[in-house]
Amino acid sequence: MDLILWRHADAAEGSPDHQRALTEKGRRQAKRMAQWLEQHLPEHAVVLVSPALRAQETAQALKRPFETCEALAPGADCAAVLTAVGAPKAQGATLIVGHQPTLGHVASFLLTGAEGELSVKKAGVWWLSVRRDKKGLALLRAVMTPELL
Repeated sequence: MDLILWRHADAAEGSPDHQRALTEKGRRQAKRMAQWLEQHLPEHAVVLVSPALRAQETAQALKRPFETCEALAPGADCAAVLTAVGAPKAQGATLIVGHQPTLGHVASFLLTGAEGELSVKKAGVWWLSVRRDKKGLALLRAVMTPELL
């Protein structure tokens, strides 16, 4: 399976945390990354999004249908995320729009077999191909940030 991790774009400070909206900069970041993703995502990719407003607004920039997934909420743990996406046995491509440090933990676990502190930049994308025959370890296919576009 391909698992694409997309961290929400820049969001305003404040509380409650779940209601933080994207800043103007964040809307620009989300739009740029959405354009890149649209050029590369398979047509039938599944899109799962955290219920937090900043993740929802980031996903909306892609202009594809998506499903809100409670398992991707801020503070989610790696195991819950992997269960939600069916990794490593799922097939096809799944795009997750979520949060740090969770996305970094997922990337680390899939790449090394241990949860580490990898940093996924705001609005950044990490594209992993999970190999079912290698104990679920993944191949890093791409890392992209809005600044590189």
